[in-house]
Amino acid sequence: MGKDKLNSRINTGESEIGTRFQRETKYSPDKMGGHALDWNSIPGQYKQYESPIAIIQLPEPLRKGETNLWNLLLERRSRREYNAGRSVPLAALSSLLWATQGLTARYGDTFFRTAPSAGGLFPVETYVSVRAVDGLHQGLYHFRPLTFDLEFLQTGDLSKDLTEAALRQDLILDAQITFIWSAIIARSRWKYRQRAYRYIYLDAGHIAQNLYLAAESLGLGACAIGAFYDDEVNRILSLDGTEETVIYMASVGWPAETKNNR
Repeated sequence: MGKDKLNSRINTGESEIGTRFQRETKYSPDKMGGHALDWNSIPGQYKQYESPIAIIQLPEPLRKGETNLWNLLLERRSRREYNAGRSVPLAALSSLLWATQGLTARYGDTFFRTAPSAGGLFPVETYVSVRAVDGLHQGLYHFRPLTFDLEFLQTGDLSKDLTEAALRQDLILDAQITFIWSAIIARSRWKYRQRAYRYIYLDAGHIAQNLYLAAESLGLGACAIGAFYDDEVNRILSLDGTEETVIYMASVGWPAETKNNR
């Protein structure tokens, strides 16, 4: 089979999958109803590891910096180049984590967070690959919103592995932190069935925008990353890629003065 014909076949297949997904997950009056929620099987909203290397309690978020939302929206950019020689204060990382998925209020057994989630189900988990943060070893961490801490999962600088997995986007190499978001699909699928995937990706977008604005407020730069080899990033995080799978990434660091940051 010729290369052009093969590419055409692949592109046609991809197009059909996307079109079919949109069509088959539509809401319409004739498709509504017939699904009862089983409250005895609702998945838990909080993940924790049985034996992390350590638990790192996060300091109080700064919640300071540039507070004018309109200015932050005006200045927000995808900043792709970083000053690799600096480190980020732990309090700044704490602020970024709180801004993306921190708890803000409680109503009975329900906690509200800084970013909205369809049905209040919060399927997205946050991992951070740390290259240069004051007081933290290089390695992979998992954020726990309920206890506001980090589970230390793996030692070592993962920036090269993540760069390769992210189609060799070398902005990860100089970034002080790489955020990696996964989804525990069952949390949303319990209520929304196949339409859950739509909502999961929307949730991730809300979270990433909060990261952008919080980073801008602290003088940091962020750049969302949607292009990566899913299986490779899942392997780095030791995720099964089915019940929990990577959905989004973002680099964070001190921005370098360059016109490529736009």
